Amino acid sequence: MNWDDLRYFLAVAREGQMLGAARRRGVSQALLSRHIAALEGAVGARLLDRTTRGCQLTEDGQMLLETADRVEGEVVSGVARVTSRRERIAGTIRIGAPDGFGSAFLAPRLTRFRQQHPELQVQLVPVPRSFSLSEREADIAVMVGRPDRGRLRVRKLTEYTLGLYASKDYLERAGRPRDLAQLRRHTLLGYVEDLIYSPDLNYSADFMRDWRSDVEVSTAIGQFEAVRAGVGIGILHDFMAAGAAEIERLFPETFATRTYWTVWHENMRVARRISAAVEILDQLVRDERRIFLRA
Repeated sequence: MNWDDLRYFLAVAREGQMLGAARRRGVSQALLSRHIAALEGAVGARLLDRTTRGCQLTEDGQMLLETADRVEGEVVSGVARVTSRRERIAGTIRIGAPDGFGSAFLAPRLTRFRQQHPELQVQLVPVPRSFSLSEREADIAVMVGRPDRGRLRVRKLTEYTLGLYASKDYLERAGRPRDLAQLRRHTLLGYVEDLIYSPDLNYSADFMRDWRSDVEVSTAIGQFEAVRAGVGIGILHDFMAAGAAEIERLFPETFATRTYWTVWHENMRVARRISAAVEILDQLVRDERRIFLRA
């Protein structure tokens, strides 16, 4: 049996479809299909039922998934245990984060990692998407909403608040709404609906049940810049808006609260660079907790 065949099988089992697994592995569907066919030939059983909606594991496929996942975990964990015996806090750490937290908060504070661990190379990936820790897309992920699947270590990072904001120029031009109902008369900003990757990012319902965005921007940073430029009224992270003198918070008694979680794979629990980076993240947020909760 070829271990590469098992890796491709794991990708399909985790994605639930051939196309998504091929994209994640960076190969063609044809190559992926050949690996799956080779594996099925080696074990003498059908492992996947292919439908128009994706791939479903057969009973044999489910049994093999449990074994393959355990074998992969043991290999990764074994390598981590061996390297950790002589590991300094060094090497590369990749941190995936939502763009608002990653760009507006974490990026300006990356010096802390270098100050505490000069041999640690940090890769920050601040993009509006989820990260697969099992596929090693990131070593650590900061997530909105606590994950409930996978062999993961999870630590609460911080709660944060969001409020309604508009620029002073916009309010002078369009007038100030006297109550939430009057928001319907204004230009409203929000996320691009079909690109919202987590239900926890649907903030608008916390402010107005029938919120309708006139302008949609797919990133938190983009929304912040649009509000600051006077495009309209938007829902912004309070920690991003802190110190921006050209914008004002509207209806401060109305706000939304969400939580950031720090997440890393169970297999990496003994890697010292992981635990060191998690601790620095905690320190950074703890030092400036007040800017995250401004209600």
